[in-house]
Amino acid sequence: MIHAVCRRILINAEDALDATQNAMIAIARRIDTFDRRARFSTWCYRIATNAALDEARRRSRRPAPVEVVPEPRGATDSVDAAVAARLDVDAALTRLSPEQRATVALRDLLGCDYAEIAAVLDIPPGTVRSRIARGRGVLADLLSDDESAVGGNQPPGAEHPTSRAP
Repeated sequence: MIHAVCRRILINAEDALDATQNAMIAIARRIDTFDRRARFSTWCYRIATNAALDEARRRSRRPAPVEVVPEPRGATDSVDAAVAARLDVDAALTRLSPEQRATVALRDLLGCDYAEIAAVLDIPPGTVRSRIARGRGVLADLLSDDESAVGGNQPPGAEHPTSRAP
């Protein structure tokens, strides 16, 4: 789960692995400071999110590696469609700010509730709601543009990745 948080915030696999390692080290070093005011998972998510955001700040100060993502074309079966949809979501996530990616990933991909996200990110619940709403809006626009350009990547009847109710 820690790697999933880092991967969704950072997108780049190598950066996510670095942040995951930093988060795991921080958890191990600070385990004695866990005070049980929050759930253990919330505490770990907060450390992972901070590690990922720190890595994003470090990455912004150095040249970005070029990551080649194959453009999905003509998915023929449900597996190909699922892979294409995943690539589309990952590509769209890169267009969000790290803060928006963190809130959207914690809510829509990891299933955290708004109060838990607020605790993880140390921000007010209203800010969580606005970041999620803005992030979902950007994702919906980007994914609908991709679907119309490619002819749709989801099989008929598939739920749109950002249409899940809060």
